[in-house]
Amino acid sequence: MPELKQPKPNYLWSVLMMKCPRCRRGPMFTDNNAYRNLKLSHILDMPEHCPVCHQKYDMETGFWYGTGYVSYALAVAVSVATFVAWYVLIGVSTSDNRIFWWLGFNILFLVLLQPWLMRISRVIYIRFFVFYDEDFERHKPKEFDY
Repeated sequence: MPELKQPKPNYLWSVLMMKCPRCRRGPMFTDNNAYRNLKLSHILDMPEHCPVCHQKYDMETGFWYGTGYVSYALAVAVSVATFVAWYVLIGVSTSDNRIFWWLGFNILFLVLLQPWLMRISRVIYIRFFVFYDEDFERHKPKEFDY
C-alpha cells in the first residue's frame, strides 16, 4: 500500500499561526495566547526544540537580537497602514489637531499589538535561516556552524 503524504502546510498560514519553519506543524511558543500573561518571560516563552521535527529554535547565543529589525519594520508598516486608514476615513489636518489624534491612536495601537509583534518578528526572523523541509523525518535539523 503506498504511503500517504500529508499535504504541504501553507506558508502564510504557518507564519500567522506561529508554527515551526522547518515542519510548519509544531508550535514555536509554549502558550498560543501571548496576552494570557503579560510578563515578558511568558510572551517569549519557547520550547528549546520543535516538538514535531526537533528543530532547535535558539540556534546560538544572541540569535534573537536580529528580531529588533523585523519588529521595527513591522511597527513602521502598521504605522503607515493606520495613517493611510486615518487619512482616508477621517482626514489629516494640523489646524484641528486630527494628526495628533492619529498619533495618540497609533501609539496606543502599537502598545496593544506589542506582544503579538514580538512573537511574529521571531517567527519571521527564524525563517531567514531555517527553511521548510518536506522530508523533515529523514533529515537532521539545521544547526549553525561555529
